[in-house]
Amino acid sequence: MDVLIVGAGAMGTWFGRATDATVTFADVDEDAAARAAAAVGADAGTTGLEEIDSYDVVCLAVPMGHVVDAIADHADRAERAIVDVSGVMGPPLEAMATHAPDLERASFHPLFAPERAPGSIAVASDNPGPTIDALLERLVARGNDPLETTATEHDEAMETVQAATHAAVLSFALAADSVPDGFETPIYDGLSQLAEQVTEGTPRVYADIQQTFAGAEKVATAAERIADADPTTLESLYRQAAEQWHGDDADGSATEQTTDETDGGHTE
Repeated sequence: MDVLIVGAGAMGTWFGRATDATVTFADVDEDAAARAAAAVGADAGTTGLEEIDSYDVVCLAVPMGHVVDAIADHADRAERAIVDVSGVMGPPLEAMATHAPDLERASFHPLFAPERAPGSIAVASDNPGPTIDALLERLVARGNDPLETTATEHDEAMETVQAATHAAVLSFALAADSVPDGFETPIYDGLSQLAEQVTEGTPRVYADIQQTFAGAEKVATAAERIADADPTTLESLYRQAAEQWHGDDADGSATEQTTDETDGGHTE
């Protein structure tokens, strides 16, 4: 199986390694394509974006905001299947159906940073077949765990899993003041670690996520409600959050215990 990967960033390089296929990279940055090919191995090569050569599979590994245009530009280079690893599923699958109606089509979203591979990979197959199955088998052989989903289910989940989560962590990172050593609490430490992890990433990726998925607005609204709440309202918001996360476990006794601990100064 030969695979053309359009986009030679971290995710494209990961896909080239994980598919264990004959890989060719194409990128607006020819040096990036060469580096990706070198990282994958001696059998990997590069080609130009304007070339007309064809491949068994074309994989789009470009930013979310460019994936639809990339599919339109490169779908005719695929002979058997076209896939993407952009991180959003609805728009690319619609574009694939338009520009490659006779091909196998799927969207893959690795739910991890490439350096933390292997892991869980969300998979929405619009038109599955033996080539897509073979790709999945190779990803599984590398230790990955496919999670079957639909484009709608995935993109709705990403509003919380990515957009809202990142907004909350980045907001903490921006709002938090430095504190003297020794004052850390377990929850503060946990958020600090998340802030460090998030801010080690690529800013453009986080910007693309916020541009693509809703979710940050809900975080901002919730923060405003907390900031404006009087003690009685804040207790009500706390109980609402506890019920959402703990369900039946968030009974009166649990709430009473939390209140007693807070009154005694033990907030965590």
